[in-house]
Amino acid sequence: MINIKTLFLLAIVCIIAVSCARMFNRGNNANGALTAYSTVNADEFQTLIANPNVQLLDVRTRDEFDEGHIASAILIDVNDSTFVQQATAVLDKQRPVALYCRSGRRSARAASLLTAQGFAVTNLGGGVMAWKDAGKALVK
Repeated sequence: MINIKTLFLLAIVCIIAVSCARMFNRGNNANGALTAYSTVNADEFQTLIANPNVQLLDVRTRDEFDEGHIASAILIDVNDSTFVQQATAVLDKQRPVALYCRSGRRSARAASLLTAQGFAVTNLGGGVMAWKDAGKALVK
């Protein structure tokens, strides 16, 4: 017969396993598409985008982009009603996407939209504000 200690330990192990699975939030939906994305800080983002295989995406408005953006970024405004169509036409699903906005909110929404389409996405936590706070360069 299973005693209380064994049941308690089993419950703890299950909780830890579920928590870890959520922490490493890359899963697949029924269609095999990724269902989550990762968020990294400015230093990790800079390392990631140094890889020439990574597609860098700015999801802010044209005016924000023109004020300063990360070098080599592609602009597709997430607030545009055709964002998903534009992104799927321009981006390669076989290559990772690194994206950002001003503060991280719009890019989190864009990351969710793109992962639902099967893209592997990394979001810059804190957006371009965090990038600038970390002393990283922008271009006009």
